[in-house]
This record gives sequence, C-alpha cells and structure tokens, in this order.
Amino acid sequence: MYKNIIIKCFRINILFISIPVLLLLLTACDKDTTQDTSNLEPHSIEQDHKHVESSYVCPMHAQIISTEAGTCPICGMSLVKQTNAHKPALSEKIPVVELTPEIIQTLGIRTETVKKGSLSKTIKTVGYVSYNKHRVKLVRSHTSGWVENLVFRNEGQSVKKGNLMLELYSPEFLAVQEQFIKAQKSDKSDILKKYGQRVESRPTRDYLRYLNVSESLINEIARTGKSKYRIPVYAPQYGVLVRHNVHKHQFITPGYIMFVIADTSSVWVEADIYEHQLPWIRRGLSAQIELQALPGKKWPARVNYIYPELDPQSRTLKVRLLVSTPDGLLKPNMFAQVKIITDPVKDTLIIPREALIVTGERQSVIRNLGNGRFQPVDVRTGLNSGGQVEILSGLQEGDKIVTSGQFLIDSEANLQASFQRLNSSHE
Repeated sequence: MYKNIIIKCFRINILFISIPVLLLLLTACDKDTTQDTSNLEPHSIEQDHKHVESSYVCPMHAQIISTEAGTCPICGMSLVKQTNAHKPALSEKIPVVELTPEIIQTLGIRTETVKKGSLSKTIKTVGYVSYNKHRVKLVRSHTSGWVENLVFRNEGQSVKKGNLMLELYSPEFLAVQEQFIKAQKSDKSDILKKYGQRVESRPTRDYLRYLNVSESLINEIARTGKSKYRIPVYAPQYGVLVRHNVHKHQFITPGYIMFVIADTSSVWVEADIYEHQLPWIRRGLSAQIELQALPGKKWPARVNYIYPELDPQSRTLKVRLLVSTPDGLLKPNMFAQVKIITDPVKDTLIIPREALIVTGERQSVIRNLGNGRFQPVDVRTGLNSGGQVEILSGLQEGDKIVTSGQFLIDSEANLQASFQRLNSSHE
C-alpha cells in the first residue's frame, strides 16, 4: 500500500517537472525558426524542386506520393513516375497534360469534333383518359314541377341532339302562359307583326325563355292561343347519357341536374411530365396514344393545355392532350401510354453525352490541343436528348474533345494542379 502511494507521487513530480522542460524546448525551437535563411545553400532549394518535379504517384490514389518507385500500399498498383516536363506558369489555372502516342493508344483515348446539329426528344410518359369537359352538358331544371313522360330511363344510352328526354308539369309554366296569351290579345302595336316583334308581350315571352321553353313552342302558343300543360326537355347535344338522376313522377326544384350527357367523340388524356422535361413542352405539340388493353392501335393527339403548378408530392406537372376518338374505344379512366414529340432545337453546338464530366457543380470536357496535349475545359450545358448534349458556352465549332479515357486525363490534370499549388507555395 505504501509502495503504490510512493509511485503515484513520483509520477506527479515527473509531470510537473516535464511541463517547464517542454516550454523551454518550444522556446528554443521558435528561436531556431526565426533565424535568417539567407545563408542557405542554393543547391538545397534545387533539390526540393527536384523532389517535387520527380516523384512517383499512384494512378488511383493521388495522395500516395513517393520519391522512389514501388507499389501503392492501398491498392497494390505500381507507382507511376510524375515528371513535369511541361511545367505551367504559376498563373495558369488549368494545366495541360502531355501524353505520348504509346500512352494514348494504351488508354484507348478517342476524340470527336464539336459540330452544330439539331436536338430532338420524344417524351414517354403515362396518362389517364377522361371526358372532354368542353363537351359535357348538364341538363338542369329551370322551374319546379313533376317529371312526366320520361323517355330515357337508363345510363349509358346514346342520345342525339334534339331527342325528347322528358316532359315536366309545372304550375309556374301554366301561369306564365296565361299572361302571355292575354298579352297577345291586348297587343296594339300591330297584329300583323311577327310574334317576337310585338311590344306588349315581350316580358312574358322573355319569362318563357327563362323557363327554357323553345322559340317554336312559344310561337305555337301565341298563334293558337292555347296553353300547354307540360314543358318538353330536349337533348342539347349528341353523346352518351353518363348520369341519370330522375324517375317518373319525381318532384324537382329549379337548378336540379336531371341528366349529364358526354360527347365521347373526343376525350382528354392527362399525362405527368417531370421537371427536367418542362423546357421541351409547349402547347400544340403532337403526341401519340397507345393502350395496353388495345394493342396495336394508336391514336394521334395534341397538347392543348399545360397546368399552372406542379404536384408537390410527385414533383410532376400535368399536361392535357386532346384525342379524337370517332370509334369511341377510349373510355374514361383507362390507362394510356403517351409519346410527346417535341420541336427540334436546330443549329446548336452538340457533343456526345459520354464526353461530359460532371463533378458536383462543375461540368467540363477534355479538349485535344494536338501533339498529345490535352486540357480540361469548363462548359455550360443546355438541353440533352438521345445521348447528345447542347453546349451553351466553353467550346466552339471545330474543337476536338475526348470521348473515351477523359476521366484519367482529368485526374492527371487535377494532380498536376495540386503539384502546381505545391510548387507555388514552396517558392
């Protein structure tokens, strides 16, 4: 027990003694570093430059640098001698990489000329068939009454424009007719004038129009002087009866929707477009519709509306296509495959997609300067389609760029840039 106490006291004394000693050593080192370096021999600086200019690096791990040949301790690859035969100026930001013909052949480096061309894109997406709401008519009641003489009794029946749908018995209709007939008899404007031109019967005529009574029936009432007991309701358009909301002897009120008639000769297809495809979309573009339920059949379509906002969950924008279907095979809520044919972008600089190097916010290509010299160039891209990318700035027509092996050259350029910064800081 006493022995452990003595050892602990001895360790504490050593700790307090070592701290002043360390302070003295640091002060001495600081004095040595502040000495004048003007008396250094010139050959030592040249050797430092030689150490930087002649070194061995790993092709896969740029942080592995050695002054002697050997293998990489990480991947086991042979270290490659790094010689800055072409030492760029300190102000040069992007180094030029020089390769011998043998290395170019070994790496399989291929080049291609930047040229002008056109970009076109076919957007493939999915959509759902729905009714053309511009061709959906609601048959409403304009007065209260009882349904009589119901002609169409089931949904799905085809109707033609002018077909009699039902007759409505309305006390209000009878009262207005009596006023209208009385006004016709007491009209002093001119008995020979047409019924619509008489002055004193105009208010009651307009009332009958408000009750959705046809002009032919109003003229018949004026000519015969006899009241009609029911208001006939006719189909306003051709189509299919998709909603049937009345039955015989039912009492309905003004504004009640009795029928919904949809013209299925044209339908809508609503498709989803992703954000990166929006620059290609505009109204009037041609499209093509296919259905898995009807293989082999295709319907031409056209983009007639682009919705104003994106879906916050799917991050897509809906576009509406108008499809003509005289055969009536496209049914609402059917699943459709959509191909939208966009307008081509003409006379623009294009490069192959595989030539572009994308690293974070930087986009670059490797330009072939000739005689085995290559240099990375930052570019600004635009649209891309079919393996081609539009170049907005950074290249000119006729420039040669690398399409295969560019990543190795880019790595070498980054390594040389690191040596360049090291040399500048050392000097």
